[in-house]
Amino acid sequence: MASADESRESALAPVEAQRIAERAAETLVAPGHAVYAGEAERAGQAGTSAASPAGAVLAAARSSQASAPAAGADLARMPTVADAQRLAERAGEALLARDTTAIMLGIRIADVRPGGARVTMTVRPDMVNGHRSCHGGLIFTLADSAFAVACNSRNERSVAAAATIDFLSPAFEGDELSAEGTEQWHSGRTGIYEIKVTNQRGELIALFRGRSHRIGGAVTTD
Repeated sequence: MASADESRESALAPVEAQRIAERAAETLVAPGHAVYAGEAERAGQAGTSAASPAGAVLAAARSSQASAPAAGADLARMPTVADAQRLAERAGEALLARDTTAIMLGIRIADVRPGGARVTMTVRPDMVNGHRSCHGGLIFTLADSAFAVACNSRNERSVAAAATIDFLSPAFEGDELSAEGTEQWHSGRTGIYEIKVTNQRGELIALFRGRSHRIGGAVTTD
C-alpha cells in the first residue's frame, strides 16, 4: 500500500510535469535569439506571445489537446469493414429484387462483398438450345448478373459500359452454374471486373470481362 506522502506525490505528478513542459517550451531558443535566465519568467507574467518561439510551441500543444476529442469523434464515425460488408449485402439484395430477368431465370446471390459477388443458376429444360446445351445468351446473363452485383456493391449506381465473354465448355440441363465476379481495378467512375462461370464439378464454362461506369446515386437508401 502507498504511503500518504507517495499518494500526494502521485497526485502532484501531472501538474508538475505540465509546469516542466511549459518552462521547457518557454526557454526554447530560436535561431539567432538567446533566452536568458529570468526572461522566461517575465514572459510568463506578461503572457507568452504566440508570435514568439515559446508561444508557438505552447499554442500548438494546447490546440492539439483541444482538438483531440474532435479527432476521436471523426475516427468513431469512420465506416468499418463490417459496415462495408453490410452495405454490399443490402445493395446486392435491392438490385436483384428489382431485376425481373434475373428473377425469371432463377438467378440467386450466393455471396456478395465490396467489389465482388457470386451468383448461381440451375439450367432448366427451357434454357437449352438446339444442341441440348445451355443457351450461350443465358450463360452471358448469369455472368452479367454477377458483374452487376459486384460493381454496385459499394452502393454506387453503376452500369455496364462494355463486356466480352469466351465460352469454354458447354453446360447442360440440370447443371448448377456459378458465376464468381471479382473487381480487378477501380478508379473514379470506372471499374474492371472478371467473372468465371463454373458448373457443380468446378469445370470452367466461360470467362467474362466487364467494364463498369458509375452513373451517380445510390442503389438503396435503406
